[in-house]
Amino acid sequence: MEDYSISIVIPAYNCSEFIADTLEACLNQSFESEIIVVDDGSTDNSAEIIKKYPVKYIYQTNAGPATARNAGWKAATGEIICFTDSDCVPEKDWVKKILEKYTSVKIGGAGGSYDIKNAESLLAGCIHEEIIQRHANMPEQAGFLGTFNVSYRKKVLQQVGGFNESFRQASGEDNDLSYKVKKAGYKLVFDKNIRVAHYHQTRLLKYLKEQYRHGYWRMKLYRLHPDMSKGDNYAGLPDFIQPPLAMAVIVISAAAIFYKPLFYIVLFSVLLLLLLQLPVTLKAIRRNRKYSYLYLIVIFFLRAFARGFGMSKGILRFFVLDASKNGEQ
Repeated sequence: MEDYSISIVIPAYNCSEFIADTLEACLNQSFESEIIVVDDGSTDNSAEIIKKYPVKYIYQTNAGPATARNAGWKAATGEIICFTDSDCVPEKDWVKKILEKYTSVKIGGAGGSYDIKNAESLLAGCIHEEIIQRHANMPEQAGFLGTFNVSYRKKVLQQVGGFNESFRQASGEDNDLSYKVKKAGYKLVFDKNIRVAHYHQTRLLKYLKEQYRHGYWRMKLYRLHPDMSKGDNYAGLPDFIQPPLAMAVIVISAAAIFYKPLFYIVLFSVLLLLLLQLPVTLKAIRRNRKYSYLYLIVIFFLRAFARGFGMSKGILRFFVLDASKNGEQ
């Protein structure tokens, strides 16, 4: 393992509930690191908590996590920049395990997976179970790394321009950076044993709002990277089918008011949406031996509609309105 200097960058926004856990975990790493927290215009007492710790504190008016991360790595002195989020708690050897992945100058970034910090919540447990299944199938040579648990060489960030700050919310900016790094000729390394524990969402409505946001920004991502619209190592065909299918259910249901036979198509579409949730649900039940994971069917059925509405708005914004402004045919 080469002797790199390390900086940890944490974007923070109204994170007073969890930030102390995050900072304590980063300060207690087995590998000494510079820690930089970029406060993205918090309105709670996050700043007061952060300033109690021996970390570099940067404040910016609210501009989103992409801008905050850019401010962090640009101020960093480390050769390797590790990113995590303000609701994540890295394992003690997190930095050490990341560094072990930089075995070649061709490796531009390295990252890992989640553990769960609030397993007592059924919703959080269901969200985490899906992540476990997705990450179990990810190859070591990854096409995408999430910013909750990732690192990049600083010179690579400089080369590709860092995060795209036009992604104003936490969605799509990590995919965009991964794709740019890969297109610049570097490799991305994934190891599911490099973990940070995460406080997953515990409220269904808030989770669905997050998924609406993901659907929206995903359209901007595919506008910028149309070659990736077929999926990467994390998102696959079922992810692409469900939001349009959910929107079709709504449109055909409205039409069925005037033409009753269309209700059969609605029924078939709803049944198909439910069936698409079975693989992850059955695996979760077998793995955990808990029938409470049947809740996954409900969560991800509703998620399809939330993503579908976000996707529809994203198509209108990024493919119709933006194309019109740019004079595209």
